[in-house]
Amino acid sequence: MKVELKGILPATITPFDNQEKFAVGPYEALLARLYTANIDGIYVCGQTGEGLLQSVEQRKQVAEVAVRSSPSAKQVIVHVGAFRTADALELTRHASRLGVTAISALPPFGPYNFAEVRSYYAAIAAASDVPLLVYYFPDSFPSVKTSEQMLALCDIPNVIGLKYTDFDLFRMRSVKQTGVTIFNGRDEVLAAGLMFGADGGIGTFYNVTPEWFVDLYRCSQAGDWDGARALQDKINAVIRVTLDFPVFPAIKEILRWQGIDCGPCILPRAGLTPEQAIDLRRKLEPCGL
Repeated sequence: MKVELKGILPATITPFDNQEKFAVGPYEALLARLYTANIDGIYVCGQTGEGLLQSVEQRKQVAEVAVRSSPSAKQVIVHVGAFRTADALELTRHASRLGVTAISALPPFGPYNFAEVRSYYAAIAAASDVPLLVYYFPDSFPSVKTSEQMLALCDIPNVIGLKYTDFDLFRMRSVKQTGVTIFNGRDEVLAAGLMFGADGGIGTFYNVTPEWFVDLYRCSQAGDWDGARALQDKINAVIRVTLDFPVFPAIKEILRWQGIDCGPCILPRAGLTPEQAIDLRRKLEPCGL
């Protein structure tokens, strides 16, 4: 399929109410805010969006709102990975019917061998009418470990490339040189990832500082690496503070300060304590957020 994926795609937070039901209004507000920053698209119901913790039916609803709320020229990538292959296939067919730009999937979570992982991805790719972006995230999903395994997944028909969440950019570069699409997945090294050939970035902190990530990407496209490094330093100051707290609750707390109340995370993930929220805000004040 002749689909070009590139640019800055926030891995969107999913807002919930106190019963852990999808909160449509805050999600629409978040997407409006992100698109105002001139992002290139969105990545829906991944880890940041707590996709694996939601029911299949609720994930379908999130995808529907994401597509409905996105301008036609923007890219919408829906994460369809699931604990059960049958659920992943149901989500894949649903996303295809919505007309999303592409789908993506984390590897199956658990002690699976690589043959099982490849079969999982092959089934998803075959069920999809749009390209599939696979996922390399060895810290959390070690069933995909090597460059050879990444390339074996990219050889599956209808796989366009991968989201690469690791700090080993030497390995990323070697995979990119084969011509596959790669999105940088470590927010802390987006500038370096783009310099090493990544086509764009997908990340968590894009939710709270989308303009900085967009400007960084534009600097990279213009060859302004001094500008890109300066923006990466600003971004990393925020990341450095936030990583001292539970990250996803902290991101939701920051969004609440910015006027978008995304509610709690899904249990068992707890929210910030009042003391943590005060401490986070105090430590972020010098960061220009």
